[in-house]
Amino acid sequence: MALRRLIITLAVIVPLVALLAYGFFRDPRYIPSPLVGRPAPTFSVKLFNGEKVNLADLRGKVVFINFWASWCPPCIAEAKELEATWQRLKDQGVVFLGIEIQDTEVNGRAFVDKFGLTYPNGADANGRIAIDYGVWGIPESFFIDPDGRIVYKHVGGIGAEILAAKAAEARERIMTTKEGKGDYQSIR
Repeated sequence: MALRRLIITLAVIVPLVALLAYGFFRDPRYIPSPLVGRPAPTFSVKLFNGEKVNLADLRGKVVFINFWASWCPPCIAEAKELEATWQRLKDQGVVFLGIEIQDTEVNGRAFVDKFGLTYPNGADANGRIAIDYGVWGIPESFFIDPDGRIVYKHVGGIGAEILAAKAAEARERIMTTKEGKGDYQSIR
C-alpha cells in the first residue's frame, strides 16, 4: 500500500517538476513566429516625411522592417548601425523600413533627426501593423524576400554583420526558421 502511494505521488510530482525546470531554462524571449515562411502581412504606413509606403509596392525587393521606439535603449543602441548598413545596402535592391510603435510622432521624428536616419520611417499610430506581425518586444525586425515572404525574424538589437548576411539570404530566398536574438525591450 505504501509503495503504491509512493508511485502515484512520484507519477504526479516528477512531471510537474520537469515542467517547472523546463520553464526555468527556457529563454523567455523565444516565441517562434508562425509568420516565418509565410506571406508578409500587407500594410500601408504614412512616413514622417508625409509620403505613404505600401508594402505591396515593394514586391520584387528585399525588405527589412524594423519596429522601434524612441524610449527603447536597444533601439537607440542599434540606430547608427542600421543607418550605416542602409547606406551600404540601399543600391543592392534592399529597402529598409522603420516602424515606430508605442511612442509619439514628435518623439519619433526627433529620434530620426537625432540619429540622421535616411531610410523611410513612419509611425504605426494604431498598433495594427505591430499586431499583424506579432511584435512583443522592440526592436524587432523582419526580412521579406522578393516574393513577399517573411524569411527571417530577429528579436532585439541587430548588428551590421547579421543585417548584411540576412539581406543576402533574403535575396536568394533562403529562409531561417531559428529567430535571431539581441538586447530588447518588452512592450507587454
